[in-house]
Amino acid sequence: MYGIVLIAVLIITGGAIAFIGDRLGTKIGKKKLSVFGLRPRHTSIVITIITGIMITTLTFGIMAAVSENVRTALFGMEKLNRQMQLTQANLEQADKDLTAANVARDKAKADFAAAQAEVEKLRLHQAELVRQNQSLENGNRELAAANSGLEQENSVLAGQNSTLVQKNDEMSVENKTLEIRTKNLRDGLQFVREGDITYQAGEVIASGIIRKSADGQALKAGLESIVYMANRNVAERMGKDAGTEGILIYQREYEDVVERLQQASQDMVVRIVAAGNLVRGEPIRTRVELYPNQMIYQKNELVFVEKMSLQGKEANEAEGTVIDFLKHINAAAVKKGILADPIKGSVGVMSGNQFYDVVNSLVSIRGDIILSAYAAEPTDALGPLRLKIKVEQLNE
Repeated sequence: MYGIVLIAVLIITGGAIAFIGDRLGTKIGKKKLSVFGLRPRHTSIVITIITGIMITTLTFGIMAAVSENVRTALFGMEKLNRQMQLTQANLEQADKDLTAANVARDKAKADFAAAQAEVEKLRLHQAELVRQNQSLENGNRELAAANSGLEQENSVLAGQNSTLVQKNDEMSVENKTLEIRTKNLRDGLQFVREGDITYQAGEVIASGIIRKSADGQALKAGLESIVYMANRNVAERMGKDAGTEGILIYQREYEDVVERLQQASQDMVVRIVAAGNLVRGEPIRTRVELYPNQMIYQKNELVFVEKMSLQGKEANEAEGTVIDFLKHINAAAVKKGILADPIKGSVGVMSGNQFYDVVNSLVSIRGDIILSAYAAEPTDALGPLRLKIKVEQLNE
């Protein structure tokens, strides 16, 4: 609104001045007036020029008086230009600062994200350290328990070392005894060759079964009963009262047998066998053998069966056939787990009457037969295997 009023004022003022100048020039022209000695026509021109100058001057004067912007445009343009340039420079600097601020902000965001990632990493590392610390604490507790166990084991080892020292002393005594006995054996070698051998090397003097038990005293009692049986058997074979001639078992071997019995997970067969050929009048040297015991055959269980064809046999031939059959039975029983006699290699027991009954039945048979052997009673690894022999004729 202010601009419109200003334009209207300028238009009216310019028109008024132009009108006055025109009227003044016309009058001067008509009256043929002269100014400054000029001709009337030239005077009219000067008046017109002065009127134009007045219009312009008055226009700028009014505009400058009315509008500060006009005054600024007329008299402060250079200052305005300098301010505009300064403002432009400040704006460009502000843009640069804004760009730098945005870069700094982005960098700050990136740094913050990196810091958060590092914090998360540190948190996970802390959790791992806590876990490792817990593991170390558990390990320390286990180590403490292990140290306690080692201390106990050291105490046990100290006791065992004392026992080993004692056993070494006993072995020294036994070695001296063996040296004396070896000398005696060398001195009496001729006597051994010509003497009365009561037991062959490896022959079983006595045997028995000791049941599994955690009671060491019960195990020793069972072992002592088998030793007593061996002493009695030796005395009976040598024609002496029971217990007058004791067998010889080294103390170290005896203790080792007791320890093995304590560690056994099942019943054990104990055999006391001759360590060498025993001659009447010589020390009765023995060794102890241990074997796991188990039930091998139930009563009436088939042990061995064989099919054969007979065309009539003489008694001696039939006897040989039965003996071969018994050998097969013996091999099958040993393979299954029955302990064989170390000297004879046999495991079975069969009465003479039964043997000859089977032989006589073979003499009178012609054709195919089946010989079957059955356990007469439940039999474990110690044996002996008592047999029942059955003869079946397949055809006439």
